[in-house]
Amino acid sequence: MSIPRRRFLGNAAAAAAGASVLPGVKPVNARAEESGRLRLGVIGVGWYGMVDAKAALKVGGTEIAAICDVDAEHLEKSAAELEQLQGKRPRTFKLYEEMLDGGDLDAVIIASPPHWHALHLLACLKRNLDVYCEKPLAYDIREGRAMADAVRQSGRIVQIGFQRRQHDSFRQVREFIAAGEAGEIVQVDAQIHYRAGTKDPTPKDPPPTLDWDLWCGPGPLIPYSEQVGHFNWRLEKTSGHGHLVDWGIHLIDAARMILGVTVPRKVVAAGGIYRMKDAITTPDTLTVHFEFDRCPIVWRHRLWGAEEYAPEVNNGLFFFGTKATVYVTDNRWVVIPSGKNGDRKEYTPKTEAGERHMADFLSAVRERRQPACPIEEGYRSTTTVKLAMIAYETDSVISWDEQAEDIPDHPEARKLLRRDYRPPYRHPSMA
Repeated sequence: MSIPRRRFLGNAAAAAAGASVLPGVKPVNARAEESGRLRLGVIGVGWYGMVDAKAALKVGGTEIAAICDVDAEHLEKSAAELEQLQGKRPRTFKLYEEMLDGGDLDAVIIASPPHWHALHLLACLKRNLDVYCEKPLAYDIREGRAMADAVRQSGRIVQIGFQRRQHDSFRQVREFIAAGEAGEIVQVDAQIHYRAGTKDPTPKDPPPTLDWDLWCGPGPLIPYSEQVGHFNWRLEKTSGHGHLVDWGIHLIDAARMILGVTVPRKVVAAGGIYRMKDAITTPDTLTVHFEFDRCPIVWRHRLWGAEEYAPEVNNGLFFFGTKATVYVTDNRWVVIPSGKNGDRKEYTPKTEAGERHMADFLSAVRERRQPACPIEEGYRSTTTVKLAMIAYETDSVISWDEQAEDIPDHPEARKLLRRDYRPPYRHPSMA
């Protein structure tokens, strides 16, 4: 099916990035300029760090020079795979400081769990390194502000891993809505329903290859179990902070991009752990109403239940407009016109979003320009979902003062803007 009459974004990978050169920023080092190859380090290679590393190699002009992980098994397996892919084995490190102090890196990919992101990113900036940091930006809102301020002061290039900003489906919907084709957008619904798998939550000794104390880092030292360890930490309150923060944040970020909004002024949340008690520590069922200036965004998730009635819409966004409803997900979007018997139109643009997002970052490093998702955008999306969790955990309506970056007249909620670090780690907002 042909695309609507207005010209959409198509495959212009840098369209959202802007081309402004950052003033006063050091270019990539002379070695990189001479060789044409950027030397990258990766922090966290258990899963998505390797996805990002492979994307960087596929883009080209890169070498994964060093990798870091607190699990020796991850290091060994990933080093061997990278050696096969690039013909050279990366140096391996358990401690990220030692990797960063090597002095031979141009940029770093941060794919550690989010409770480590702030310390990892700030350490990279201290060493004048550019950074590709996975989402969410931070564990708490005060971390995110400290990180964004530090990036601004450093002038380094930082891309946050919201890859859906690169999907042609989401970009085309942004143009469709901006052109007024859907009319006035009255509400947006966002949802990701699926049956989450869980592992044994019984406390046990961690694997001998894993330094669990170091993995917990600035967060609380909780008992190890398979359910809070590798991968499944996403549904653990002290690390991933749940399905909305880990997975739903992609759709919240995409909705903000499409609508051109910043952060909500009011948030209400309701839900609980109804089916997966004693297995996870974040809600298996959650509904959140985000009140943005333009229109509300309503989030829903359910991590249990039988098959979906309409599985084709279990992961995506609905934009309800006065002229049409638009549904969008990865590589597909549908227009349902208002009125009876209107013909639905479906579009299926294909995008390698992860590779495109990494390509945008690497070109931004070389060109010294802002990437498609600079840190302030990552901060806004992270703040949005974190406010939802504060509303849920305090069982209250949260009002957010965007200018003051504060929750007025609610001491209990304000305390949750910053989590105390476990000694000897020091929260960046307290430095």
